[in-house]
Amino acid sequence: MKKIGILGGVGWASTVDYYRAIAQGAGRHFAQRGHGSPLPIPPMTIESVTQAKTRALRGVAGDEASWADFDAVFREALMTLQRADCDFAIIASNTPHARLHAIRQGVTMPILSIFDATAEVTASTGAVTALVLGTTVTMQATNYSDRLAEIDIRANDRLPDTEISEMQAMIDSDFYGGASDTARARLLAFCAKHAAPGTAILLACTELPLAFPDHLDDPVFEADEHLFINPSAAHVAAALKEALEG
Repeated sequence: MKKIGILGGVGWASTVDYYRAIAQGAGRHFAQRGHGSPLPIPPMTIESVTQAKTRALRGVAGDEASWADFDAVFREALMTLQRADCDFAIIASNTPHARLHAIRQGVTMPILSIFDATAEVTASTGAVTALVLGTTVTMQATNYSDRLAEIDIRANDRLPDTEISEMQAMIDSDFYGGASDTARARLLAFCAKHAAPGTAILLACTELPLAFPDHLDDPVFEADEHLFINPSAAHVAAALKEALEG
């Protein structure tokens, strides 16, 4: 098995879920093949950055220079995983993927893109439109919409700044360290406001799927009359495939 490097901490709850999902997914893989207990899991190293620090270092959309310190924190974390002899890495967060083009400079270890994994599972649904939900950085960037356009899926136009701020506030207040009692209802109200029937809703912040605990390992699921895409689960599935079969 290949060794997986997990760059986590943004935030810690989703990092825990990535580790759990990889371990359990590997267990299912080997159990189905008749392997006895204890079931193997891929070797993993986690390098956890500090979310309060990385949030403070966020730059300004369109100003590459303003992101230099943010990029440097994640680049050094990836270099630490590379020095730990990881065969490849995943970043257990959507937000830094918008900066992957800069973060990965000088890193020779492969890094699995959450955008590619998500595009693949979204295409499998047959949806032709998508709504991308996530942090301010994710919703202001065009990474998801650009990648989806390559497979003929049209993502939403950029939402007004007030709506983007509302989603960021929801993530900070209802999804920090897990999903609050009001998280699901608040998220569904936002989806009802912005998603037409048949739209694939991308839960493109690794905390957002925590509102649907029965679907944490499902890349695609339906709930409350909406079609959801869980990029975290798609990313985990891609990592497992690379570690176990690559």
